[in-house]
Amino acid sequence: MKLLIRHGCVINTEPHPTVHRNTDVLIEDGRIVAVGPDLDATGAEVLDATDRIVLPGFVDTHRHGWQSILRAVAMDVDIMGYMELVNGRFANQVGAADLAVAAELTGLECLDAGITTLQDYAHIMHSPAHADAVIGGLTAAGVRAAVAYGRPVFATDEPWRHDDARRVREQLLPSDDALVTMMLAAMGPSYHPMPAVKEDWALAEELGLRIAVHVGAGPESSTPIAALHAEGLARPGTVYVHGNSLPDDELTMIADTGGALSITPAIEARMDVGGPTLGRVRRLGVPAALGVDVVTSTPGDMFSVMRAALMSTDASGEGRVPAADILHAATMGGAAALGMADRIGSLRVGKQADIVLLRTDTVSTVGGHDPVGIVVNAHPGVVDTVLVAGEFAKRDGKLVHSGLKDVLDAGREAATRFSAP
Repeated sequence: MKLLIRHGCVINTEPHPTVHRNTDVLIEDGRIVAVGPDLDATGAEVLDATDRIVLPGFVDTHRHGWQSILRAVAMDVDIMGYMELVNGRFANQVGAADLAVAAELTGLECLDAGITTLQDYAHIMHSPAHADAVIGGLTAAGVRAAVAYGRPVFATDEPWRHDDARRVREQLLPSDDALVTMMLAAMGPSYHPMPAVKEDWALAEELGLRIAVHVGAGPESSTPIAALHAEGLARPGTVYVHGNSLPDDELTMIADTGGALSITPAIEARMDVGGPTLGRVRRLGVPAALGVDVVTSTPGDMFSVMRAALMSTDASGEGRVPAADILHAATMGGAAALGMADRIGSLRVGKQADIVLLRTDTVSTVGGHDPVGIVVNAHPGVVDTVLVAGEFAKRDGKLVHSGLKDVLDAGREAATRFSAP
């Protein structure tokens, strides 16, 4: 397939967001082969991008996708109330069939809002069937995903299934270059004893997996990054999630050891996880990315996350974070955090064509002066077209998914089995 996106307002994000008006993007065999004005359209389908912003797809670096069938179930609780309700009550009731629906819904929700890549922190692997369901659902949605395989930490009586993690890696997700890949959702030293932490890190090393881990000043360790470093476990490529309560030297150690921080500003604010961090990590030079986290309390789109980052950093005392930096965190920063900077996150020639087109001819976008500002302040309703590896996932404002109605019906039915008190 050869596709020419013609006459768009192109925002590239590598190394930093830059705007190129009246610019074309040529795609062939799923990759970007040229970016510039007046490209040759011979043999290509032409997509008119007049009145469209063209940019790389958003990268969500932390989401618990299984909770799509628990949407808005925990609107008015803090983190402890969430843990009690969602993890303590509902998680053990989620069957493999529910999980398959939830994963596909999550993937489609992401694509509908211009998120072309997500890291699904799937600490819901009660059984091999659960693992198969997550992978199958995300694959069916057509989204690019890194499945972070994790033990169900809220089911302490369940054994940690090393053999199943090995099965998934060897049989289902052996490639790190496929559309759906594997990570490990590890037990971290903030909340778990070091022997369990070492066990997870050893498994990740054995299977050649990148690690995602929640961190904060927790009951097991108030300095988790230093604790990992002392054990020789603070390795490059680790995605540390949240970290709001960590002091500056802990955050700096993330950068010094080759890690990145996934910030979920909407959830962190709503659930009282801790003060905003984007301004602080910007000052400290810590690689930063953004994530939705859960839809139990906040929306599932990156626009909401970017606005939360924009607003919360303004009030953090760390200075005003530019909108361009926030867009970078939502795209190239996310790609780098997940080890995919060579494939996605920008419109550099040679990369996978994960691309989003936003309408600028709507009542909420017309008359805009700063294209980067328009993106950061936009909403899912202006997402016109979404491509993943050059294939249409959304076109003319509608998802391209033959079974969409069936997925919606199944999601609605699954959600009826879970209700808050």
